[in-house]
Amino acid sequence: MRALVCHAYGPIENLKVEDRPVPEPRTGEILVRVGAAGVSFAAMLGVQGKHQNKPPLPYIPGNELAGHVVALGLGVETLKVGDRVMTGVPQGAFAEYAVATAANAVRIPEIMPYAEATNFPTLYPTAYGALKWKANLQPGEVLLVHGAGGGSGLTAIEVGKAMGAIVIASAGGAEKLAAAKEAGADHLIDYRQEDLRAKVLEITDGRGADVIYDPVGGSAFDVSLRCVAPEGRIIPMGFASGTVPQIPANILLVKNVTVIGFYYGYWNGWGGKGTPSAKEAAALEQRRAMVADAQEELMRWYTEGKLRATVAATFDLGDWVKAFRLIEERTVVGKAVLVP
Repeated sequence: MRALVCHAYGPIENLKVEDRPVPEPRTGEILVRVGAAGVSFAAMLGVQGKHQNKPPLPYIPGNELAGHVVALGLGVETLKVGDRVMTGVPQGAFAEYAVATAANAVRIPEIMPYAEATNFPTLYPTAYGALKWKANLQPGEVLLVHGAGGGSGLTAIEVGKAMGAIVIASAGGAEKLAAAKEAGADHLIDYRQEDLRAKVLEITDGRGADVIYDPVGGSAFDVSLRCVAPEGRIIPMGFASGTVPQIPANILLVKNVTVIGFYYGYWNGWGGKGTPSAKEAAALEQRRAMVADAQEELMRWYTEGKLRATVAATFDLGDWVKAFRLIEERTVVGKAVLVP
């Protein structure tokens, strides 16, 4: 099969398209003919050796895929050959075929193109889990989304609106703000042209945002601390700026602010070390059940037109550098996708 392979951590240009053996599904796994694979900031960090999870080299990158099931491993009874599915994987999505844990795969509607489906393995459930499970976002609360033109930001806007929030979108440039508006944002702030803190306080009559969704980090996080409402919740979802923020505890104390960590891979069992104990396995099954319920609601929101699943561009596997460049330069509006 055709696959994109990482032989050594480093620049994305060092990846190579090669012919690799088609993997075989083990017990509890499925083999998927990949129709589309999402290109993400996390995948880029993985190739550069900067992600917390480092697969043994060489490996096939890619964590988000959609396609159809072509083979079942032992014990798989919830899916059948031919099912259209999307799923997240620890590695292996940038190839014509990939194996995935059956328990993490979700059937997708016939009307959903594979490219759009790549938004759902991680982006949408990450926003859903962070905003609903962890931040307990309530209807009528103000949600501030940084990086609002990128895939992570756009999904947070849509999920926040579906949950009944008033959404403020912060992004750099008219194109990204236009995408945020299309996604349903109620207020738009161009942080390159406007004072972000002052605009948030103006929009909220001086109170600040109740929940802040931040995939950017750096100076965006610093501003968040100065425009979050009392008893507000800040969710650092990533560090696209390249700077991991340091949190002054005195501000958290004075404003009764909660900073929430949320790694979606934990809910699907990614990155586990060794064989889990019986207690850990039971807890993982409970988390996976929550993920299944979340995905069911997300699929319903999609069919109702509440989620747009924006795709920025699709690229052939051989054009991986162009796809990653959109992520690296933070010019992507929506989801960049590779087609094996």
